[in-house]
Amino acid sequence: MKRLLSTLAVASCLLTGFQAVSWAQSLPGLTLFSGVRGENQLPYRLDFGGQADGWDRYILRIPAQKMKLAVAQIAITYPDYYKGTFDPNKVEVKIKDKAVPLSEVKWDKEGRIIQIYPQEPLPSGSKVEVVLSNVKNPSFGGTFYFNCQILSPGDIPMLRYVGTWILSIS
Repeated sequence: MKRLLSTLAVASCLLTGFQAVSWAQSLPGLTLFSGVRGENQLPYRLDFGGQADGWDRYILRIPAQKMKLAVAQIAITYPDYYKGTFDPNKVEVKIKDKAVPLSEVKWDKEGRIIQIYPQEPLPSGSKVEVVLSNVKNPSFGGTFYFNCQILSPGDIPMLRYVGTWILSIS
C-alpha cells in the first residue's frame, strides 16, 4: 500500500508539474521526548503550513474533556525565543464552528501572553477552538511550546494550566 501511494505521488508530480501537498506539514505529528506528558499535549493546526517567516493561521484546540469548568478567560503564553507576531484584532474563539463574541483580546509582547476574554463564560464540556489569524511566523524554524491557561468565573483569580500546544515551524 505504501509503495502504491509513493508511486502515485511521484507520478502526479511528473505528470502535472505540481508537488503533492501533504496535510502532515500543518498538523502535529507524534511527539517524542517533549517534556510534556501526552495527556497535556493539545491538538492544533497551522492552516498555511507553518513556514518560517510566512503568514499563517493557528487553530489551537481545547478538547471538551479539558473544559471541566466554565471559562471566563483564556491565556496563551509562549517562549521568549518565539519572535512571531499576532494580530489581536484577528483572534476568534469558536464552539461548534460558531464564533463566540469576545469583549477583549490583549497581546502583551513583553510578557509573551495573549489574553482572551469572552463576553459570556464559555460553557464547561465544550470543544473550543482558538483561531489566531494574520500571524507572522518567526523568521527561523523550531519547536515552540504554547501553554494554555484558563480562569473560571467566580474563581480565585489565578490561571489554571490546561495543556500545551507544541507548534513546529519549519
